[in-house]
Amino acid sequence: MLSKQRVFALGFQHVLAMYAGAVVVPLIIGGALKLNAAQMAYLIAADLFTCGIATLLQVIGTKYIGSRLPVVLGCTFTAVGPIITVSLGSNLATAYGAIILAGLFVFFAAPLFGRLLKYFPTVVTGSIVTIIGLSLIPVAMNNVAGGQGSPDFGQPRNLLLALATLLLILVMNRLFTGFVRSISVLLGLVAGTAIAYALGMVNFGAVAEASWFNIVQPFYFGMPEFNLTAVLTMILVCIISMVESTGVYFAIGKVTDQTVQKNDIVKGLRAEGLAVILGGIFNAFPYTAYSQNVGLVSMTGVKTRNVVMASGGILVVLGLLPKLAALTTVIPNPVLGGAMVAMFGMVVASGINILADVDLRKNENLLIAACSIAVGLGSSAVPQMFDQLPEMAKMIMQNGIVSGSITAIVLNLLLNKQPAVEGTQEAAKNAIASNVKPQQA
Repeated sequence: MLSKQRVFALGFQHVLAMYAGAVVVPLIIGGALKLNAAQMAYLIAADLFTCGIATLLQVIGTKYIGSRLPVVLGCTFTAVGPIITVSLGSNLATAYGAIILAGLFVFFAAPLFGRLLKYFPTVVTGSIVTIIGLSLIPVAMNNVAGGQGSPDFGQPRNLLLALATLLLILVMNRLFTGFVRSISVLLGLVAGTAIAYALGMVNFGAVAEASWFNIVQPFYFGMPEFNLTAVLTMILVCIISMVESTGVYFAIGKVTDQTVQKNDIVKGLRAEGLAVILGGIFNAFPYTAYSQNVGLVSMTGVKTRNVVMASGGILVVLGLLPKLAALTTVIPNPVLGGAMVAMFGMVVASGINILADVDLRKNENLLIAACSIAVGLGSSAVPQMFDQLPEMAKMIMQNGIVSGSITAIVLNLLLNKQPAVEGTQEAAKNAIASNVKPQQA
């Protein structure tokens, strides 16, 4: 059994793995809406606080809510454009009204979505998990180069720093076992940041300026307002997130040797619905399962839920203590990128592992996997190809996970002619059967 100190370290590692993705959403939205420093600080704090609550809802769970899988929830990037558009067209209160109603939709639509799982046989599930991993690789590479839009993008020192971080993680996985191997990503991030500090690439200015304490309060930006178009747009965002999260649940089941069934998906989506509602109430964002943390679970082999509970608790504390939250932002992008290469690659490997259970000698299965992965990766790599489509269609097609998932489901119906066995127990069992054995911490 893991000690409290080790649980905390492993939980903090999960926080660092998802932190950049969580913080970039409020930074982009706050910048686009020209929020002042105090409002921006609140937006980040509310986001982290709600990330923590959402993760705890998902992991602890009840009889009807929460998948009880080691999944971390964070704000979905899909919501960035719609929130900015709605807010500029009216105000932030309208955006948060739409988020609250979209959360209610997710909560009550979860059982209906669960019935659709018969359309997720092994070949579809494996393709979706592979697409999730592949769609994350460009994110990792942008960070390796220094962060998209950074003035030193692609500078040799950025590439070398990312390589050093990755090599440190690989060496620790090769030379050590047990707990040290489990926290190899955390140690790699710390060591990489230390090297970056020696090179003058770490700035503690944000830490000095941050306040010590912050209270997250409901309706900070005003009481919610409601607009039908805004609500429908946000519901579409949440449907996209539901598809992504379903793939993440299957992936984490694969990694942790658990059979993810229809009821697990329904309870997980209900928890996400509650998380989205809380995001609207606390003026944060819609939330979804983060696939980068699946890669971390796969890499460390630590699959216990108490580690992810610890990460949820840490996120809540960071939301209340902005100075501590700011401390985690000093990690340079190349250091994060080096760690992401390993973690995101593990998600791809998990998808390939699922596809290994599929008879790819059957031409129909081969076409389903090939075309869905190609469409998903293509949509992620060249999203501008859909710029001429109507806004709703563009939102769907520019998300590689969704476009690839739709392709896999449709091709499975056309080529294999019938969905998986009703109830999905057999399909889920096959999809999650795993040869991955977690390491002992």
